[in-house]
Formats: sequence, structure tokens, C-alpha cells
Amino acid sequence: MLGLVFAGAAWQRFSRPLDPIADPDTWGYLSPALRKLTGAEFGHTNGRNFLYPGFLYLVLAAFGDFRAIGVVQHLLGLAAGGIFLVTWRRVRVFVPKSLLNPATHYLIGLIGAAIYLLATDTTQIETQLRPEAVCGFFISLNLYFASQFVAFSFLKPRRPAALIYGIATVFTALLLASLRPNFWFAAMTLTIPAAAFFVQPSWWPEKIALAVSLIVAGLVILWPEHILARKDDASRTFLPTMLFVIHADLIRDQMAVDLRRNVSLPYPREWLDRVYNSLNAEIAKSQKKYPGHYRSLRFDPEYLWFEPSSISSQLTRQFGRDVGGLCAFYQYYYWRIWQHRPLRVLGKIARQLSIYYFPKCPAYSSAKIWPLRDAYQRGITTVELKDYRKVSISLPAAADFARRIKLLAQNALVVEQTRLLRIPLGILSISHLLCLLLALTLSAVVFWKRDRWKDLRWLAALVLFGFTYNAASCLEVAVVNSLEVYRYITVQMYATLLTQLLALWLILEFIFQAQSDSACVTRQTVATRESTL
Repeated sequence: MLGLVFAGAAWQRFSRPLDPIADPDTWGYLSPALRKLTGAEFGHTNGRNFLYPGFLYLVLAAFGDFRAIGVVQHLLGLAAGGIFLVTWRRVRVFVPKSLLNPATHYLIGLIGAAIYLLATDTTQIETQLRPEAVCGFFISLNLYFASQFVAFSFLKPRRPAALIYGIATVFTALLLASLRPNFWFAAMTLTIPAAAFFVQPSWWPEKIALAVSLIVAGLVILWPEHILARKDDASRTFLPTMLFVIHADLIRDQMAVDLRRNVSLPYPREWLDRVYNSLNAEIAKSQKKYPGHYRSLRFDPEYLWFEPSSISSQLTRQFGRDVGGLCAFYQYYYWRIWQHRPLRVLGKIARQLSIYYFPKCPAYSSAKIWPLRDAYQRGITTVELKDYRKVSISLPAAADFARRIKLLAQNALVVEQTRLLRIPLGILSISHLLCLLLALTLSAVVFWKRDRWKDLRWLAALVLFGFTYNAASCLEVAVVNSLEVYRYITVQMYATLLTQLLALWLILEFIFQAQSDSACVTRQTVATRESTL
């Protein structure tokens, strides 16, 4: 059965076009690799972290073909499916006296791995020419290492193993958060088991070693990014600009109040009045031009950011080389809405979180078709950039890639997701919120009545950690961006699926133990009655 699952997953990946799918953001990741391959300096482009561009460079330097990127990313996806099953089998130690049949437990994990490996969304993510393509692999490693760190620190204490898994957890968490910054909050949830590790008595050599490894990992992963980012103004403006355009309507309303009340501000009133009028006009234009985009925000922040004539471009021109001043202005008004309109900001965050949790979880896509032709058509914008065409003159692999995706944009087939997958994905999506609420309720019972449910406390803690891991990632996106950006949700499928199956396991164990306790009480009652006769 396991062999069939992986064979089917491999066929699903390698029977389709292997050329990765580009999009308008791709150049920021691809440019550093192509520059290095043509003899120029490797560096930042458009504020993108260096890790994924470095990965692209290594693959292209080794194989000289863009299709190798797709192959490697698919192999990492298959590895993530394998790690899913290994993680599922290893976490059985969290319930020392499990009442769930081992074969049933294994079958649940196998079904979960099969869903992850065979879902169209998983393959689609792996095909992208962006860091989300490898995030599933690093999420799988991070959660596996974290679970084993807890197991060897508290359940079956083994100092060397706990230290090794602790270091691996820290390293993969930093890698994941650097690859995709929307995982920083998720990485921070790992401070929960780390804090528990550090407060336990003894184990001082291991504590010191883990603390040192955290510093070393930070230097190895974060310091190069800091050095490269200093040469890229976009790295400085990226987050402040995002916060400004995502909260543009709230900032506009706050500006209106400030101007009407003649509030003392660090910016000239006349200039601020012009900015307000421009911002108000550009928001209206975005609503008119893209009425269906970002329904939860009711305007299109991408228009405000990337349209050449819109507010972001206007302010960039006005501030000129004063990048620090531009960032300070964006940050000033972002924090000002927190000071004066906190309820509206929190309302925006709540609306974003509801996209993930209610009424169903979009991390599971039960869509029937995936039009590959449309996906490749969106990638043509990248290969038609002036800079890309310039590089492709001296790099045959780049020219071949451009030629192939133009053909695929005309001839690529439509991929259909089978009904056998759409049904379980739909069930998982609809039942996600119910599983979350049941797991929270049962976990509260387990920790409230510790003596009775002591065998389930570690599983309950693991389930709570999994839901917290997902919630932290969603919260970060809800604060700084929008969960209507589909890739922020689909990249969470691995953690969402694993956690939901862990919640199902907790529910089953709770039911079985309640039945066992009830049967035990019944037997004792019968025995007592018989002894009195």
C-alpha cells in the first residue's frame, strides 16, 4: 500500500511538465541566481531573502537546466510525505498506553500521507518558482524534529538525542522563517517546548549547548541576509510599504481626522493633505479597476503598491533617495492607526483569520481542475522582462526555459483532481473547525482532570501545539497582509493536515478511554453486587 502511494505520487509529479511555473514575483528570486551564473555578483533583488535564490543557483549550476528545479522540488515534496508518515509513527510514544489499535493508527497516518502526496495543491506548490515550493519539506522536518525534541526531553529522557533534535528544531525553524517570513510567528511557538526544556532541573550542559546552537544558527542563517540586505533598498521598504498599502483605508481615515482636527504632526499639513487626497483617489481607482480582488479589504492593495501611477510610486518619487524618511512615514501612520483605531485594526485581523477558520478551511482544495496552460501564461511576464532577455543571451538554459514555457502556455494540459481525493479533502476542509473546537474542549478536560486523563496529556499538548503553530502563521499574515493571498494558506496544508489527524487521534483515544472506564465501573458494580449475594 505504501509503495503504491509513493508510486502514484511520483507518477503524478514526473508525468507532467517539469518546468517550474513563474509569476510576477519570480524575478526577485531568480535574478540573483542568474546574475551569479553569468559572472556577476550574487545579491538581493526586490527585497527577497537569499536562501531560495541560493537554492536556485546551486541547482542550475549543477544541472544547467530549469527542469532540474522542478525535479528537485518534487523530490523534496515526496520526502515531506515520507517524513509525514515517520512523524506519525514516532508520535505514538506520546500515548504510552494507547487504546487505538496500532494497525488503525498506522492506517490513519498512511491515509494522511496519501492525501498530502496526491493532492493537486501539493504538486502545484512544488511546481512554483518561489520558496513556497520547498516550504512543505522544511515544515515537515521542523515538526518532526520538534516532536522528537519533546519526546526525548520529557517522555523518554535521553540527553544526547534531546540535544540533537533541539538543535535541528532551532536550525529548521530559522531556515523556514527565512525562506518565508510569514513563518516567523510559527517559529516563535517553538519557544514553548524550548522554555519547558530550559526550566527543568539539571541538564545544564545540554542547555548551554542548545543556547549556543541557537546563536550559531542565527549567525549562519540571519547574518548573511543582513549583509546582503544592506545593498538593497527594497529590503528596507518592503515591510513598511506592505503595512501601509494593506491598511490604506484605515490610514486614509486617520489622515482625514488628523487634517480635520488640525492635529500637530511631524509632516507639513499641505503635503499631508495632498497625500490624503491621492490615497483616497487611488483606493477608489483600485476598487473600480479590480472590484473582485481582496473582498475582505474592499480594495486592492496590490494596485496601490505596484501600479506605476499609484500612491506607493508617488510617495517613492516624492521622498527620492530618502529611503529612511519614506519608511518612517509608512511606519508612523501604521502605528498611529493602532493608537487611535485599535478596534478597526483588530477587526481587520479577525476578518483575515476567519478566512482560514470559517466556514471551512481553505488549506484543503477540492478543486476539480488545475489549468496548467493558464499557470504558464502568467509566467511569461517574467521571461519577457528586459533583464531576463539580457541574461538569456549568455545563458542558454534561461533561453531554453523561456522557449518551453511559451509553448506550455499554449499547449499545456488541464490537470484533473480525482473524485477519490476531492471527497476526503472536502471532508477535512468542512470538519477542520469542528476538530479544532473538539480538541480544545477535550484538552481542557484532560488538563482539568489530570489524574483520570493523565495518559492523554502529552497528546493533548501536542495537538494544542499543532493548532498554535498554524494559528501563529495565520495571525502573522492577518497582521501584515491578507489571507486572501492563496499561497499563504496552501503552504500550510502539511501542518494543518498533520494537526487535524492528531486531533482525530485525541478524540478517538478520549472516547475509547471513556468507554474503558465505563466498562470497568460496570464490572466493579457487578462484582460488588455478586459479593453481597
